Amino acid sequence: MIEALTPLLCAGILISAVLAVVLESTVSAVVTAGLTGLFASVIYVTLGAPDVAMTEASIGSGLTTVIFLYAINRTRKPEDRDE
Repeated sequence: MIEALTPLLCAGILISAVLAVVLESTVSAVVTAGLTGLFASVIYVTLGAPDVAMTEASIGSGLTTVIFLYAINRTRKPEDRDE
């Protein structure tokens, strides 16, 4: 049953990766790139590697996305910020 989810999750990875490249908004591209890592971590769980899945979820999708969003916010012009 769980093995049947693998092709669906792989399709999700491909779709989110293409969206990360195609999207005009940098923030949207970063979020969809984080979604790619989240799909990968679910695949790792289904393949029986929970330690790799936790690392991918925390570093690959979580911390990297936060760092990218922080860098984007810091490099914007002051008049473009929502502060």
